[in-house]
Amino acid sequence: MAIGMYFNPPSMNAQQYDETIRRLEAAGQGSPRGRQYHVCFGTGDKLQVFDVWESQESFEAFGRTLMPLLQELGLSAGEPTAEPVHNVILGEHHH
Repeated sequence: MAIGMYFNPPSMNAQQYDETIRRLEAAGQGSPRGRQYHVCFGTGDKLQVFDVWESQESFEAFGRTLMPLLQELGLSAGEPTAEPVHNVILGEHHH
């Protein structure tokens, strides 16, 4: 079952997010297996992330790369919210 993962870190700015993505790409996890959708939104130092994963297991596998990276950068992911996905509607011209 697909799950939605919502992260609302205590503090994360665009530079920190971009560096996290750069390091994930360097680790071969820029587009991790099992992640169907990723969006980062917000302003200033209150950026948030929402992902859709094909399963809890696929997210946990990614977390084994993500969490040590966040620790290196001094970022806290906060306590993520995980909920089953009921439906996804994609726009006509999605990527």
